[in-house]
Amino acid sequence: MTNPVTRRSFIKVAGKGLFLISGVGLTACVPERSKKKHDPLNKKPNFLFILADDCTYRDIGCYGGQAYTPNIDRLAKQGMRFTHSFQAASMCSPTRHNIYTGLYPVKSGAHPNHAYAKEGTESIVHYLKPLGYAVALSGKRHISPKEVFPFEYLPGNKNPDMKAVEGFIEDANSEGKPFCLFACSNEPHGPHDKGDPGRYKAEELTLPPYWVDTPETRNGYTKYLAEITYLDGQVGDLLAILKKHGLSDNTIVIFTSEQGDGLPFAKWTCYDSGLQNALVARWPGRIKAGSLSDAMIEYVDVVPTFVTAAGGKPAPVLEGKSYLNVLLGKTNKHKKYVYGLQTTRGIMDGSEHFGIRQIRSRKFKYIVNLTPDVKFQNVIVTKGFVYASWKKKAETDADAADKIARFENRPAEELYDVVKDQYEWNNLADDPKYDKIKKQLREKLYDWMAQQGDKGQATEMEAFEHQTKFLNKKK
Repeated sequence: MTNPVTRRSFIKVAGKGLFLISGVGLTACVPERSKKKHDPLNKKPNFLFILADDCTYRDIGCYGGQAYTPNIDRLAKQGMRFTHSFQAASMCSPTRHNIYTGLYPVKSGAHPNHAYAKEGTESIVHYLKPLGYAVALSGKRHISPKEVFPFEYLPGNKNPDMKAVEGFIEDANSEGKPFCLFACSNEPHGPHDKGDPGRYKAEELTLPPYWVDTPETRNGYTKYLAEITYLDGQVGDLLAILKKHGLSDNTIVIFTSEQGDGLPFAKWTCYDSGLQNALVARWPGRIKAGSLSDAMIEYVDVVPTFVTAAGGKPAPVLEGKSYLNVLLGKTNKHKKYVYGLQTTRGIMDGSEHFGIRQIRSRKFKYIVNLTPDVKFQNVIVTKGFVYASWKKKAETDADAADKIARFENRPAEELYDVVKDQYEWNNLADDPKYDKIKKQLREKLYDWMAQQGDKGQATEMEAFEHQTKFLNKKK
């Protein structure tokens, strides 16, 4: 029986694999499958998941946006671009828990911001490590506790550290391990102080129709777009590392934009500008270059997709569904409905006890507001200089006043035809012609809430209690 050897007993020869050093020469020690001309389709794929922060999907170049994003656009041409990708909450912490656990936010316990997953919850680390993967995270974290998320945490406080990323990839490669890396950017999250705003001319920009047009809005928009371009540079650096090490062909790369920007009607809402995201996937030889998919997918589907692609079987506890067959072009169907929620519990200057739930089909979106009598607010309302300019203009401009009123005062129910009305401005909830559709969606939404253990306003009130119990236990 051959004695075990350490990796220092191996050397790499002319790109032909690993050979064991012996006293009489070099003895081949290559696994049988790697002798097949190193066919990447016979090996477990690596995963590189690139996550933006507070980026409205419509602003990215390949989605028709005004941001200069050559690397993301090139990635889309090399792979598949999704037109109907969604997350379950439009703020940072619930989103990240959602991605890594494969659970919706209330089920995991992480539906408020600055959240904590319930004790005993497992994450993608627990699912991929038994399959032989090295699993790491570099950049923004915003998840807790570490027992639930035992990543190899690489240097990089808020943005991926490229040197650390490259070192992790080199180590995994030298050990013969496939890797899963989450490269999490803090861009284009405020204060929007990175990149070159001079690339964008404020007066020439087209503003979303739900914004109030002020000089402050346009100036802020240039800074936000500049930071998206800065993010695009990070994407380029990460892809260059893969290429440098010859790993592009056997790495599934996913870029996604997270929730929308920090101005009204995007982040902290259940509108598509907050819950819908850009998602581009590349896997040379497996995902068709330049392909487009309108399959409805969710962030909760990431874990089962990765586990399936790695050759494993998704755990029954996972609430998502693998969309590997969509990536491989075997189907363009995935889900009929996607779900979302929002709470002001845990956000800066958030309204007390304000909760929202939503369900979306391909054509319609239904939203229920748990406290329609409560005025909606957060830090952008109380301290945002752009929003202050909106309020100033609203003193003399009826259109500006209407937009502010609509943002701060939500009706009990909202229903939108998201095909005809992509910015969700014409509320159909009180139109008798849509009563049947509204009833169907409402019943499905309430069924989902019941399955989640979501008691609506009672769950909102319990959010801080869950966090307090966790913090007291950690003391």
